[in-house]
Amino acid sequence: MSDSCNSRHFSWLMKSCFPNNQHPPPHHPTPIGTTTILPIGTTIAELPDDLLLECLSRVTHSSLPSLPLVCCRWSLLLDCPTFHLLRHRYNLLRLTLFAVSVSDGALCTASYRLNNDCSWKICSFTPANDPVFEHGCFYSLFSHSRLSVIGRKIYVIGRTAMLRCDTWTGLVVPRQGPVFPRKKFAAAVVGGKIYVAGGCARAAAVEEYDPTSNTWSVVAKAPRKRYGCVGASVDGVFYVIGGLKLGGASGNEMLVARGSRASDAAHVYASSMDLYDTVNGVWLKTRSVPGGGCVVAACATAGEIYVLSSHAVELSFWKFNGSRKSTGFGDWCRIKSPPLPAQVRLDSTVRFSCVGIGEKVVLVQVNGCIDDLLRRSGRIERGLKEGLVLVYDCVAGEWSRAANLPEVIRRSACVCVEC
Repeated sequence: MSDSCNSRHFSWLMKSCFPNNQHPPPHHPTPIGTTTILPIGTTIAELPDDLLLECLSRVTHSSLPSLPLVCCRWSLLLDCPTFHLLRHRYNLLRLTLFAVSVSDGALCTASYRLNNDCSWKICSFTPANDPVFEHGCFYSLFSHSRLSVIGRKIYVIGRTAMLRCDTWTGLVVPRQGPVFPRKKFAAAVVGGKIYVAGGCARAAAVEEYDPTSNTWSVVAKAPRKRYGCVGASVDGVFYVIGGLKLGGASGNEMLVARGSRASDAAHVYASSMDLYDTVNGVWLKTRSVPGGGCVVAACATAGEIYVLSSHAVELSFWKFNGSRKSTGFGDWCRIKSPPLPAQVRLDSTVRFSCVGIGEKVVLVQVNGCIDDLLRRSGRIERGLKEGLVLVYDCVAGEWSRAANLPEVIRRSACVCVEC
């Protein structure tokens, strides 16, 4: 198969995939491992699923959006787990950073592959016909959304609605929204399911989403009601990190907060993590960032939680050992802070998104302008421009620069997808 599909080849492929009454295509992929001898003159439509998967899994990334348009069978094969495994086997999958920005009636994305791309690639997802995409309500539903990734698909979780974006085909379809309305909450994927917590004044419920059945269910009650928190997951544990106090104290928090000052309670929220064991359905011991401060951004990668914390006079960067089978589980280690001006630590208008990509942590400036902060402080020199992207090498322990986030992508959420 050629690297790219020209019109002649694509037309031939479409004709070969029309239903054949004598050889109807199967509805489900056949198991791989059996050797099939084909007669001379066999068309692509007559190929068994194992051979067809071998052919389709080798196409270039740019040709993937065309595959589901050929026929329903190809569309089913594209969603088959074997297709993803074959592309991984042939080294055709890349860890890609996605920045998703929501405007009124549109969903814009920018993708960037570390060490492969010199600039961001901007595109837009194609929405399906559904009331959720109607003009006027789209932005209000997803303006403070959170992103989660299962396979190649990005789940954009809004206040009361959710979208599933296919990074291969560019198709966006609505999915079931959370049970409770949420805003600025924590979200993470554990064991192929999405967990959300915080951002809801009505309840302290922790919800779980099953992508197979497209259903949400309440699985636990959080010890603290948090707002503006960040989610991460390592080794079967859902981490609810940082944020502000939302509503009154409940559950275990009442035992801790009794007799404490309001400022102390706020400090506990901003610098702590609640750990939920999704396998056993229990809450583990709450952990706090050494030295306190306010969690600005956090993510998980390579079995550890990375936390960027802001203090009155400094910015600190930490890693937390999240491997429960290791002897060092729960240990904190301070590492090199990102090269940012001091004014960023004192102004909440500048916001960052933290994403783990393999053995690297990417810090993306998704809101605010550092230049403005420097000028307002009376300094003459100009600082770093908006859309700054910094990359931390977890092995070398050093920071480096990457291509700045494009101007059209603002107030975005970032996530890593293997696609």
